[in-house]
Amino acid sequence: MDFKALPIGIDNFEKLITREYYYIDKTLLIKDLIDNKADVNLFTRPRRFGKTLNMSMLQYFFEKREENNSYLFEGLNIMQAGEKYTSHMGQYPVINLSLKSAKQPNFELAFKCIKEEITNEFRRHEYILQSDELTNEKEQYLRIVKGDDEEGLYITSLKFLSQCLEKYHKKKAIILIDEYDVPLENSFFEGFYDRMISFLRSLFESALKTNSSLEFAVITGCLRISKESIFTGLNNLEIISILNKSYDEYFGFTQKEVNKMLEDYNLMDKETLIKDWYNGYIFGDAKVYNPWSAVRFIKDLKINTNAFPTSYWANTSSNSIVKSLIEKADSVTKKEIELLIEGNTIEKRVHEDITYDEVYDSMENLWNFMFFTGYFKKVGERMDEEDNHYISLKIPNKEVKYIFKNKILKWFHDKVKVKDLSKMYEALLNRDVETFQKELNNMLIQTISFNDAYENFYHGFVLGVLANMHDYIIKSNREGGKGRSDIYIKSLSIFKPAVIIELKVCDKPKEIFKKCDEALEQIERNKYDLELIDEGYEDIIKYGISFYRKDCIIKLKE
Repeated sequence: MDFKALPIGIDNFEKLITREYYYIDKTLLIKDLIDNKADVNLFTRPRRFGKTLNMSMLQYFFEKREENNSYLFEGLNIMQAGEKYTSHMGQYPVINLSLKSAKQPNFELAFKCIKEEITNEFRRHEYILQSDELTNEKEQYLRIVKGDDEEGLYITSLKFLSQCLEKYHKKKAIILIDEYDVPLENSFFEGFYDRMISFLRSLFESALKTNSSLEFAVITGCLRISKESIFTGLNNLEIISILNKSYDEYFGFTQKEVNKMLEDYNLMDKETLIKDWYNGYIFGDAKVYNPWSAVRFIKDLKINTNAFPTSYWANTSSNSIVKSLIEKADSVTKKEIELLIEGNTIEKRVHEDITYDEVYDSMENLWNFMFFTGYFKKVGERMDEEDNHYISLKIPNKEVKYIFKNKILKWFHDKVKVKDLSKMYEALLNRDVETFQKELNNMLIQTISFNDAYENFYHGFVLGVLANMHDYIIKSNREGGKGRSDIYIKSLSIFKPAVIIELKVCDKPKEIFKKCDEALEQIERNKYDLELIDEGYEDIIKYGISFYRKDCIIKLKE
């Protein structure tokens, strides 16, 4: 049986259909947009949840072209929806603008990228210049086609283009703007936020607020930006966030869709595995899978049915705001992160109107940002007496838990590395167990741990703490004697001390005193010191360390 190729990173609808990639049908989004009749629709969904492909699908459905595009929709759900909807096919001029290329280090480069996107849309519609309908507009149109540098030309360019298109086609234009918040997020981090806000506000206002040539608009992004900052006075804006019940199943895959895909690729035995890792998001009333990760994993399983799931989504978006949550984390926030990793819920007040320049004003804003960008799912909600809206948050699946356990722990370890730990190093080399233990415990309190913390977590933590012992070689899990010691520390000189450290993790608090003795016995029993003796070291210090959550006990082999 021939399997259809899976569309990894294919976000052009025409290419996906004509090259016969596997497609999960989301065309009824078209029906809902026609039924709901909102002037401006803003969809906010996490990165990699199919926004760009849906925008491309809308363009190919609505756009009036010389060639007939109806063949692309043969057999798809929208064709069964009735003439009321199919009569809109190929009837409108469409402007499709993506702002994702505006992720640049300064305003000049970001503006240049946005300008190029706008210029390309003008070139795509250059056929309208052949018409006698456009007379006074031609000069301005050609200036944009040629990429004139005057910023003012582009501020009203979308409105201008839609007016020209309406003159030519005798139909109002549909405007699609994808990834509208990429330039905002980026400019905030790069330090030119105010300039970018004022440019985009002007661009959007003229195109969406005072534009009689607009049929309707669809905008996508990750975050709902407050109206005040960018959509000033836009009363015709319908915001569809992950909390809205309308359009809830059009971004992400439903259980039914994933089961059909697993069936089509003979992988039904992987249903529980893929569910544990990539399901769990709740948009409105729909439970959905991360589509990017689900498709990537099924593709890997096609190559090797024993492939292990991994976090494909971790590397797709900038984690800079999450990183800043960690950098700002106080003891309460750290406790909340620990609870989340352990599978518990935390409750936070929800407010959707965040501006990027407010993200750091409070930890609450950061939690909200993480919720709307896909790091949590909503498992409950309530209103208090003052009408504040609270939601209970939980990590949605193993993929996001993996991000928390790995990325976030790495950032904590990185924080540890920049501290002055000379006092600890001195104690470690001078057999001063009391000081060594006290300093290591201080470090543990500043990081995070969790109930199912495993030896690798503590191993990574201790290696991070020791990383700045610049005159020493730190070896981890080297072969020695009859097995592997956890950590070796040795000087370049054989006349200075060498250190062997064996770690144990406890399930119960009382074990903490026994387990460090077990660690020391293991060093002796397995002769972990043989390698160091063979190399000529005579002064070998042996430590057994046991961990229980935020505590450690250290014992020295006398």
